[in-house]
Amino acid sequence: MVVIRLQRRGTKKAPHHRIVAADRRHAQRGRVLETLGYYDPSDEPPLFSLDEARLGYWVSTGAQMSQAVASLVKRFKRTRAHAA
Repeated sequence: MVVIRLQRRGTKKAPHHRIVAADRRHAQRGRVLETLGYYDPSDEPPLFSLDEARLGYWVSTGAQMSQAVASLVKRFKRTRAHAA
């Protein structure tokens, strides 16, 4: 099963994350099918970028979003709607 999840990158005290589509059986830092975006919580405001078209494609093929990714997508869609 394919899951859309965060892949931790960066150093010990300065983490940032990639949003990736990967097989659930692979390790967190293991092989990914596609990189969909990134999230950097250390900046103010946090940096967030996501290819929504590709996210839609993976969800339409049956991929499940992790709870962390789902909450990030919901949070940043809400803030983007307020900014517009």
